Amino acid sequence: MVDDIITDAESRMNKTIEHLLADFAGMRAGRANPAMLDKIMANYYGAPTPINQMANINVPEARLLIINPWDKSSIGDIEKAILKSDLGINPNNDGNVIRLSIPQLTEERRKDLVKVIKKRAEEGKVAVRNIRREANDLIKSIEKDKLISEDAGKKGLDDIQKVTDGFIKEIDQITQEKEKEILEV
Repeated sequence: MVDDIITDAESRMNKTIEHLLADFAGMRAGRANPAMLDKIMANYYGAPTPINQMANINVPEARLLIINPWDKSSIGDIEKAILKSDLGINPNNDGNVIRLSIPQLTEERRKDLVKVIKKRAEEGKVAVRNIRREANDLIKSIEKDKLISEDAGKKGLDDIQKVTDGFIKEIDQITQEKEKEILEV
C-alpha cells in the first residue's frame, strides 16, 4: 500500500522533470533548436495548429532554422505566427521555406533568461514538494486508519523524503546545465 503511494509520487515527480526539460528546451540559448517553435500555433484552415505539425523543421547550421511547410499556402500563416510570438526573430520567406536566423544573445538577455530558468526551476521544486506533501498525507491517513503499522508509516515517510531529495537534486543539476549553456554561448 505504501509502496503504491511512493511509486505514484515518483511517477508524478518524473512528469514534473519531463515538463521542466521540455520548458527548458524551448528556451533560446543562442543556438537553433526546433523545440523553440513547439508552443507557437499558426492558423491552419481556421484551426490553431502547432508549426511542427504543419512543416518539417531543420537545423542546417547552429544559428539557422529552416521551416519547410507541407502545404505551401500556409507559409504566410506560419510567418505571421512567428512574428506574433515572443521569439523576437524575423522570419525570411522565399515562397517555399521560411528561414529563421538566430541572433547572438546579448549579455542582458542572457541574464534575463537565467532569471526565467531559476523561476521555472523553483516552480518545478514546488510541484515536487506538493507531490511529497500529498503522499505524506496519504501515508499518515492510512496509518491513522490502522491499515499500516506506525513503523511502516515512518519508513514510508522517510522513503518519500529520499525520493523527493533525489528529484530536487536532479532539478538543480538540470538548472545548472541550462544556465551554463546560456551563459557560455
